[in-house]
Amino acid sequence: QEQFVESGGGLVQPGGSLRLSCAASAVIVTDYAMGWFRQAPGKQRELVAHITTGGYTKYADSVKGRFTISRDSAKNTVYLQMNSLKPEDTAVYYCNYPWGGRFDWGQGTQVTVSS
Repeated sequence: QEQFVESGGGLVQPGGSLRLSCAASAVIVTDYAMGWFRQAPGKQRELVAHITTGGYTKYADSVKGRFTISRDSAKNTVYLQMNSLKPEDTAVYYCNYPWGGRFDWGQGTQVTVSS
């Protein structure tokens, strides 16, 4: 059983917005810190945002002020609102525990920013 199912990606023009969802099963998203990662072709996976159990959020400098991470305990889902998207945001986006392989990785969701 997949622990995380990411969705909401797609093709968007520069300056556009997307909201990604990470539906969790077998993991209660409020019991753990949760993060959003991305991996662009030929690059390492990087953490772009995370939220702690206490609700503290932190962002990579490259997305600060444009991305917002949140969670819904009733839906057991973590979200990533992405605004003012840039071509360099193009990547496959994943959710997981922020600090090292605690859970299996999901399939991710592709985000492509292009005109």
